Amino acid sequence: MRLFIAIDLDDAIRQRILRFMDGVREFAPGVRWLSPAFLHITLKFIGQTEQFEAIQEKLGQIQAVRSQISFRGTGFFPTPRSPRVFWVGVEADEHLAQLARRLDEVLLPLGIEKEDRAFTPHLTLARSGSGAPRRQSSDGPNKKFQRLQQQLAKIAPSPPEFGTMTARQFFLYQSKTAPSGAVYTRLAGFELQ
Repeated sequence: MRLFIAIDLDDAIRQRILRFMDGVREFAPGVRWLSPAFLHITLKFIGQTEQFEAIQEKLGQIQAVRSQISFRGTGFFPTPRSPRVFWVGVEADEHLAQLARRLDEVLLPLGIEKEDRAFTPHLTLARSGSGAPRRQSSDGPNKKFQRLQQQLAKIAPSPPEFGTMTARQFFLYQSKTAPSGAVYTRLAGFELQ
C-alpha cells in the first residue's frame, strides 16, 4: 500500500478553492489539476508499505492539539522559474508543525524515515512533470505554468484568501495511481484535542 497522512479541508474552504481553480485552470491547460475532492494538506508521506495495522496503531497513540489553519495566496515549487507544483499557501499555528514532528517520531520505530526537510504546509492544486517539489539539477525553465503566472501577477497586490478552519482530525490515506491521476482513499481518522 502507498500511504500518506493528511488534514482534510472544510467544505466551505474547498468550495472557495474550487471556484478559484475553475477561474484559473484555462491558463495552465498542460498540467495535471488535482480533483477538488482530493485536496488536502500532507503532513507526512509514508510511501509503499505493508505495515498498515502497525501504522494505524501508532497514529492512534498520538495526543495532539487542534490547529488553526488559514489558506491564502499562491505559489510554485521548487522555484517560480522552474515550477512543477502550483499551490495555495497555508498559514498555521505551531500545533500543525508539532503534529508533523510527532508523526515522524512515532513512525520512526517502524522504519519510516523522518522528513529530511522542514515541514512546509501547502495545498497542491496542480502538477507539471514529476510534481516533485524539490529543485533538481535537470530543472530548467518550465513554460507550462507561464500563462498562469502572468495571470496571477495581475492580481498580486491582493493575493486570494480562502478562509480559516480548525483542523479537528488527521487522516491516514492510501494513494493509488489511475490513468486519470492519483486516487486517494481515506483509511482511518484520528481526533485532535
